[in-house]
Amino acid sequence: MRKAVRRLGGWAVSALLFPLTVYPPNRLTAQTDTLRATALRIAQTRPDSARAMMRRLLARLAPQDSLYPGALFTAGLLASDAGTVATNMRRVVIEYGRSVWADSALLVLAQLYYAQGDPAATVQATERLRQDYPDSPLRARAAFTGARGYIELKDDAHACPLIQEALDHAGSDVEFKNQVEFYAARCTASSATAPAGAPGGAGAGAAGDSQAKAASTVASYAVQVLAVKSAAQVDDMLTRLKVMGFDARVVRDSSGLFKVRVGRYPTHDEAVKAQRRLKTRLGGQPFVVEEP
Repeated sequence: MRKAVRRLGGWAVSALLFPLTVYPPNRLTAQTDTLRATALRIAQTRPDSARAMMRRLLARLAPQDSLYPGALFTAGLLASDAGTVATNMRRVVIEYGRSVWADSALLVLAQLYYAQGDPAATVQATERLRQDYPDSPLRARAAFTGARGYIELKDDAHACPLIQEALDHAGSDVEFKNQVEFYAARCTASSATAPAGAPGGAGAGAAGDSQAKAASTVASYAVQVLAVKSAAQVDDMLTRLKVMGFDARVVRDSSGLFKVRVGRYPTHDEAVKAQRRLKTRLGGQPFVVEEP
């Protein structure tokens, strides 16, 4: 699938995202604006016509209109290139984070990153969905996508709990449950072969549990490079950081500011090193922040 994205280019993006993206079936059909549902139906056979419909709809709607984030999401889902898909979904997440479309947009981003062979970005998007939208009906899908990202990163310690979470909340979707169970077998095999005395093995015991609990309370560090209310500035900075190879994300606060931060470093010294690199390459005044 990831090879297909690279080989076939933009026109393959929508074809990949349609089967990849799963959200509650009434998400679109229950909307009062039936044009979006119509566009999705037309896109199966005439994708260019569907995209034109969504362009016209977005041109008519004001960004403040309650229907705008749904139209923006649908236009992104129908886009012919990965860049437009990502841009639209990021706008939904950043500008309309309180809308019913924000968690769906994060899931699309995660699935797109996975299809493009970027497991780090996949994990980042899914973890944000799970943290910011804990009651989302897409949480199981996000857990599964994040687990596959962690597997690509050779991190079964984080992947397997997410696999179990996806399995526990798979519901009545037999096809999805079968997909998850395939990966669950991998986790079961890993646990069975863990040597005695190793984490997860027979000798782990109470000492290992105590260490895990202690580790979970240790803070991590990040480098903040931007704090603004403009989504355009945020999107531009995220793109620049991505090109430079930095693991960037957006944190919202109660004042409405969008804070762009880089990394999750286990020590303050590592964060300071990243701060220096960022200052050299970006300029400005990036600074280290502590995160729970």
